[in-house]
Amino acid sequence: MHGPALSAWLMLTLCGASGAYCLLRARRCAGEERGAAAGEAVMGFGMAAMALPAAVATPPSWWWSVYAAVFGAAALHALVSVRRGGHHLHHLVGSLAMVYMAWPVHPAHGAHGSGGGGGSAPLVTAVLLLYYVAYVLRSGARLVPVTVSTGAPAVVGGTASTAPSAGGPAPAWVVRPEFTLVCRLSMALAMLAMLVAL
Repeated sequence: MHGPALSAWLMLTLCGASGAYCLLRARRCAGEERGAAAGEAVMGFGMAAMALPAAVATPPSWWWSVYAAVFGAAALHALVSVRRGGHHLHHLVGSLAMVYMAWPVHPAHGAHGSGGGGGSAPLVTAVLLLYYVAYVLRSGARLVPVTVSTGAPAVVGGTASTAPSAGGPAPAWVVRPEFTLVCRLSMALAMLAMLVAL
């Protein structure tokens, strides 16, 4: 595998793994964090599906309309939830970016994956690129360990309520805030790569 095919497989693996982690986190968390994790799982699996190399499977022409509709519905859900704060604004931007990326590869362009871009609007792409560059830099900075008063390294930032659900205690690694940040950072990097490919 060389060039775009290798990149597509790497992106598919990264996004699929992120989606699986978010799905596991959604099963182990409660409240607002559960909803955020479920939304991130949908985003991860959707990005993995978009990255699937054309040599493996070429979807029917109507697939991109369904794809845009699913992420359009996710954007509406995020828009309704954005008033509650938290990570919903980022989910809204991510869902709209997915709709935007699905649109250029609509049947008229006949492309597959994130490289279709024939109908993309350069200004929208540039704004999304700037947003994701800022998000990646901010998330990366939050992962840098700092020394707290006890001398032990701690991660700056974190996520809201990661309390385990009534289903039982979660394994420690599932609810660690830095894992959640790494997952979000990975998906943001993948989104950057997809936007650059438009």
